[in-house]
Amino acid sequence: MTGKTLDHIIIAVMAVLLMACHRTAPQRPSQRLNGSAPEADSASLAILTLNQKLAMSADDQLLNLMQAQEEQYALYESNTWMTILDRGDETEPTPQLNEEWTIRMKIYTLEKELLVDTEQSYTIGKEELPEGVENNLGYLHRYGKARLLVPWYSAYGVTGTKEVEPYENLIIEIELK
Repeated sequence: MTGKTLDHIIIAVMAVLLMACHRTAPQRPSQRLNGSAPEADSASLAILTLNQKLAMSADDQLLNLMQAQEEQYALYESNTWMTILDRGDETEPTPQLNEEWTIRMKIYTLEKELLVDTEQSYTIGKEELPEGVENNLGYLHRYGKARLLVPWYSAYGVTGTKEVEPYENLIIEIELK
């Protein structure tokens, strides 16, 4: 067994263990009428259950994609797999809350179809970026580059955008300017 294969197996085992430790989100108390939950609560529970299954499926899909890559990925914040291509100029600071940074961002489908190629200013902490991107900027310095495998629930969620479909798992390449 090569070192690279062993690394992939270890990462896969760690990911499975992390998913096994996943706790179910607390649920709001039902407001029972005559001993039964209102229909809205049943519908909410069904949607929550469906979204949890979709999230687990996304995690599995990204784990499989990560294992097929040549680059070494690690699991970071917001269940996002990331490979740091270049940490950047380590004499420069990392992004901090409420600071404005120019970020070059390329967003791809998992099939590598380019959806978005943009360079613009974002204020950190203002939810202008996908959660999976914003929560991991602190690992890079100015001119740093990274490739992220972001699950839909840490990207553009159930609504999507004009360019990104709802429930779309993404490959996002970022560069801090």
